[in-house]
Amino acid sequence: MSTTVDLVLALKNELKSARMTYADLARSLDMAESSVKRMLAKSDMPLSRVDAICRALKIDFAELARRVADAQPLLKELTHEQEKAVVKDKKLLLVALSVLSQWTLEQIVTAYRISEAECIGCLAQLDRIGIIELRPLNRYRLKLAKTFRWRPHGPVMEFFRENVVLDYYRGGFDGPAEGLLLVHGSISRSLAPAFLERLQRVAQDFAQQHQTDQKLSAKDREGYTLLLGMRNWEFELFTRLRRA
Repeated sequence: MSTTVDLVLALKNELKSARMTYADLARSLDMAESSVKRMLAKSDMPLSRVDAICRALKIDFAELARRVADAQPLLKELTHEQEKAVVKDKKLLLVALSVLSQWTLEQIVTAYRISEAECIGCLAQLDRIGIIELRPLNRYRLKLAKTFRWRPHGPVMEFFRENVVLDYYRGGFDGPAEGLLLVHGSISRSLAPAFLERLQRVAQDFAQQHQTDQKLSAKDREGYTLLLGMRNWEFELFTRLRRA
């Protein structure tokens, strides 16, 4: 959510764009010019005053707030406490993963046994946590960057390691457009980061394609989960057989 300070900074820019002087604004607000300068310099004021300045500048308060919110930096990672709140309620986790896929409220309640009221409650929680900005008619804006990832050892990844990994690998990976590759080898330490970077690009391409294909009808899309990993690892059973 936009802070009052952010709104005031935006108002200053609007004041410059409108080529309105402090004296002009002071007359519109029926205030002394010195008071207006002091108020804007402090960058903090009641929302009622922000609204009054918006009217003087002939701009819509809601539109200004939306533009300020859209300009806020996107999150690349949640805090431990934010992730803990997400996994605490399995329906909330379901809705969180659904909004990461840009599902609408209607799509979520149609696909899963979750009532509209429950889903709206989850969206409100995700707004408080900071994952989305909830908007009118239960629409939302995702507040996560394209490079967002769950904390490697955070509550969400721990939940998936304990509850989801075996379920995922239980599949045969032999369906249309499915596959499982396991490649092991020794390569130059200097080249290893380049391979990881290429994997990250594949993940970003997949995420971008997901965004692009949202304009297609549901019958023309299929849900897939891309799981990429690379680590310095040897099966523990083999490690125990190594010579000292």
